[in-house]
Amino acid sequence: MNRPDRGPTQQRTIPASHPPARKPKRWYHRLGPGLITACVVIGPGSILTSSRTGATYGYSMNWVVVVAVAFMMAYTTISARLGVVTSQTTGELVAQRAGRWLAALIGIAVFFIASAFQFGNNLGVHSAIQPFWPSTIPLLLFNALTIGFLFSFRNLYRAIERLMMILVAIMLVSFALNLAFARPDPIAWAKGFVPSIDRRPDLALLGLVGTTFVVAAAYYQSYLVKQKGWTLEDVEDSLRDARVGAIIMAVITLMIMATAGSVLRGHELRTVADVAAQLEPLFGRGGQAIFCLGLFAAAYSSFLVNSLIGGYLLADGLGLATRQDALPAKVLTAAVLLSGMFVALYVLHTDTSPVAAIVAAQAITVIASPLMAFVLLWLANSPSVVGQHRPGLLVNVTALLGFLVVLLIAWHVAADRVWPQLKQLLQ
Repeated sequence: MNRPDRGPTQQRTIPASHPPARKPKRWYHRLGPGLITACVVIGPGSILTSSRTGATYGYSMNWVVVVAVAFMMAYTTISARLGVVTSQTTGELVAQRAGRWLAALIGIAVFFIASAFQFGNNLGVHSAIQPFWPSTIPLLLFNALTIGFLFSFRNLYRAIERLMMILVAIMLVSFALNLAFARPDPIAWAKGFVPSIDRRPDLALLGLVGTTFVVAAAYYQSYLVKQKGWTLEDVEDSLRDARVGAIIMAVITLMIMATAGSVLRGHELRTVADVAAQLEPLFGRGGQAIFCLGLFAAAYSSFLVNSLIGGYLLADGLGLATRQDALPAKVLTAAVLLSGMFVALYVLHTDTSPVAAIVAAQAITVIASPLMAFVLLWLANSPSVVGQHRPGLLVNVTALLGFLVVLLIAWHVAADRVWPQLKQLLQ
């Protein structure tokens, strides 16, 4: 018996007002960009600065870390919100509203800053491996492996996200074990979160803020959420992820400071190699190896992501590529890697410091960091860009205070570092 044909009204349809429910995400799907940002911030420079602060001030400056992380959290959430709400990259938004010249200026500045940081990351990798392999060959190998990694994956973001999750776990475990060896006084450590009224931090502590509150990394968060594939529907996930990343920065920094405050008080620490060397007689060869493992994870994670920030932001600023998978972005990223490696090899083989390059990088940072902070605040609060999705009052106030701190750091670097060193070079 033939069944009658169904008419249009009898066909099964899904009403437009009830789209298929999205598949629930696993917890690790709700993380990613914030972890990558934490990895680029926790590098050899921040480890050295945290160790120096702990060795000099003990636990009394824990509150400075909390303040710096609050600024970083404000800017990463602003940047993440900007990334998921808009369909364009931050470089495209800047080019359309202020001109290509400003987008290019930011890209060029970040490229040179990333190249200078890459020099430090190379030295950090060398310091982590030197106790076990005293040669510069590992630097050549790791740069070659990183460039190979860069060009091997079609979905570069996914590969980096998985790698950063592993490296973050290594850092957390390594520095936690070192902290267990150090056995800090919990009461004295807790008191360090209360600002001291009889002792004002000197300007050198701005370095601790500067290595924790990294504007370029926060600026890059808007790009990372796009690479993750998040859209307006994922705005809450993006904000939660940014907060988790900032908390991880705080935990790692506080663990390093507490370890140094417990066992390295009074020691002069010039490089991360000095930190590792001072830990060996205290913790033994095994304790030193654990620290070096954490240092390597920090150096290599920053090693990779820092170069991506420099290459990708320059490509976007020049209008050459809007994705980090694009060939121009990868080529410029490789240029950051190679420039940092060559400078590090020169320093290691000649035992000299590239003063001119360091002064130039510091001078560029003085200009670029306040500029990027201002651009993020401007775009995130522009109704024509984000509509009704502007940050809340608390986030805006915290970000504004952070902007003033960035200006203070810029003034300090210009007055106390760039200008004196520039006068020496001109003499």
